[in-house]
Amino acid sequence: MVGPLRPQIVLFGSSIVQLSYSDEGWGAILTNLYARKADIILRGYCGWNSRRALKVLDTIFPKDAAEQPSLVIVYFGGNDSMHPHPSGLGPHVPLEEYIENMKKIIIHLKSLSKKTRIILLSSPPVNEAQIHETFRLYSEACLELCHEMNVKAIDLWSALQQRDDWSNVCFIDGIHLSHEGNKIVVKEILKVLEEADWEPSLHWKSMPNEFAEDSPYDPVGMDEKTTVNISNWYFEKKFQWERDLCKPLNGLQIEESAVTKQQGL
Repeated sequence: MVGPLRPQIVLFGSSIVQLSYSDEGWGAILTNLYARKADIILRGYCGWNSRRALKVLDTIFPKDAAEQPSLVIVYFGGNDSMHPHPSGLGPHVPLEEYIENMKKIIIHLKSLSKKTRIILLSSPPVNEAQIHETFRLYSEACLELCHEMNVKAIDLWSALQQRDDWSNVCFIDGIHLSHEGNKIVVKEILKVLEEADWEPSLHWKSMPNEFAEDSPYDPVGMDEKTTVNISNWYFEKKFQWERDLCKPLNGLQIEESAVTKQQGL
């Protein structure tokens, strides 16, 4: 373990989580936004269903850990909803069992500490007609369970379909998210974090930067007599969607200065 100790944000789920660092995925974007603020911890497992997740829940999230996560973002459901195989093998989990499994996961995560917050992602729509309907059923079940248990949830099923061309641009293979799909996931996560009345806030702009004190080793200012603390700066984004993600909170936004341009920071 390296220090100083930062808040932990754990991404826990199946392939949509494991692949969240590929193709500028939502996990990679969050890691960039939370640099110097929190550690993003990836616990994604391609092919997993809620049944398998339950078997290792205590191993991944031990109750006696010295430090518990501040936030856990959970996604299971797509593999659970796959049609059952005649052999009984495969990832399918009946809907009622899926609901019960997710309830047990939520209860376990809530028991870790009073500071641990939870966000569940529902199953997204898929560009595969034969499994589209079952994904919807599991998505609705996830959202209803979160409502009953007072847990934050993101309706990916609806969020992705706000784009008219979602079936063509939001997936790389009909199921897994493309760069465009990942951007929508991040926007929805940040929306929840900004609107939540959690104390302390877990929105990246509300969290302090590590080692943010003034230093004589900071870049020299334009007056050539003082230094400029750039620990709280974030640099101008290259893409419009990134600018949308980085809208200022409470009117606070620091633009890239002449000092950074001059010194190439």
